[in-house]
Amino acid sequence: MARDIDHIIDRRSLRKKLTVWRVATLLALAAALVAVLAAAGLFSGASRNSAHIARIPIEGMITENRALLKLIDDARENKMVKGVVLTIDSPGGTTVGGEAIFEAVRKLAEEKPTTASVGTLAASAGYMIATASDHIVARRSSIVGSIGVIFQYPQAAELLDKIGVKLKEVKSSPLKAEPSPFHNAPPEAETMIRNLIMDSYHWFVDIVAERRPLSRTQVLGLADGRIYTGGQGLELKLIDAIGGEETAKDWLIEEKGLDKELKVLVWRPAERRNTFPFGAYIRDWLGGQELRALDGLSADDLPNAFPKRVFLDGLLSIWHK
Repeated sequence: MARDIDHIIDRRSLRKKLTVWRVATLLALAAALVAVLAAAGLFSGASRNSAHIARIPIEGMITENRALLKLIDDARENKMVKGVVLTIDSPGGTTVGGEAIFEAVRKLAEEKPTTASVGTLAASAGYMIATASDHIVARRSSIVGSIGVIFQYPQAAELLDKIGVKLKEVKSSPLKAEPSPFHNAPPEAETMIRNLIMDSYHWFVDIVAERRPLSRTQVLGLADGRIYTGGQGLELKLIDAIGGEETAKDWLIEEKGLDKELKVLVWRPAERRNTFPFGAYIRDWLGGQELRALDGLSADDLPNAFPKRVFLDGLLSIWHK
């Protein structure tokens, strides 16, 4: 009998503990749901169907991102968007990607007042995109610049020689498939690549000279690939002001006449079907840009699943820590 009583007491105690944990779990889920809905702007009255300022993040490696391009175009066409703040945090990327996003932002800026707020860095193609806006704001310790073009390819000729592997080629002309990782590039191939690089480089310089209050000669003096702090960039006229997103918003209000009561609404590309529901909002609530695992991954997204500094090298990696 004593054993039965002890068993009943134990079961009741276990039920109480389970009840406490269930209630705690439900409360935690409710709190997370409230945070997600708040991040989505449901409690602030901000939505794409009411007048607002759109905040469009441009982060990570720059590519011809169709979802981002569509997002920029949607913001341009949405009559409720009264102004746009681009928040840029990118080390650069492909020239084609930079060109595509630059052109999309220029179309946007022709119809909506648009400003760029630089976070940790806006380098190379990231800086190119920033110049497409009407006004660039950066932190004093942000990184801007890196105006230039680079072409890299692996060279495995010495390794193949060491392991005794030789590659035979039959091709239609000497410059086909050059430069090759399997042998040293002939002078003609190096000249070809150099011409390609310089064509893109001068195009980049022309963009900066057109978009910034600088002559082409002044831009050439800055366009040797070096990076600058936001403070240096302000002195060199690569940016317009020191500050963050609030500074960018203030510019829209003071210089473009936007209502100071307008809410800032974060615009994001539509989440894919394999994405964790509200993953982007939960990620932001939990810790910001570097918690990306909830966003749904594909092979193309793998670099963005890790902190960006993992994929930077040299000074940029040190600066990002």
